[in-house]
Amino acid sequence: MTQEVKNTRAVIVTTTHRGIFFGYAAETGGAQIVLTKARLCLYWSADMKGFMGLASTGPSALCKIGPQADITLRNITAVLEVTPTAVQAWEAAPWSR
Repeated sequence: MTQEVKNTRAVIVTTTHRGIFFGYAAETGGAQIVLTKARLCLYWSADMKGFMGLASTGPSALCKIGPQADITLRNITAVLEVTPTAVQAWEAAPWSR
């Protein structure tokens, strides 16, 4: 079941350092973004059809997704809205070997 964080929305944030982070943000308009319950996508598989698939469908079992942490991101390149289906996949994503 999806675990929402009060007064935030689920987003994926990309950075100039090629980071792809899923998490919950209250504000996404500034030079830095604070994410709660953030997870880093260390590897996404071809079935994602590019990194935007992570926002559309969420990570598959072939992706490598790290554990949750609260984080402040800088050097933002994009903020993607995440579908409810993708949120469930992110919340459930295990580390794949």
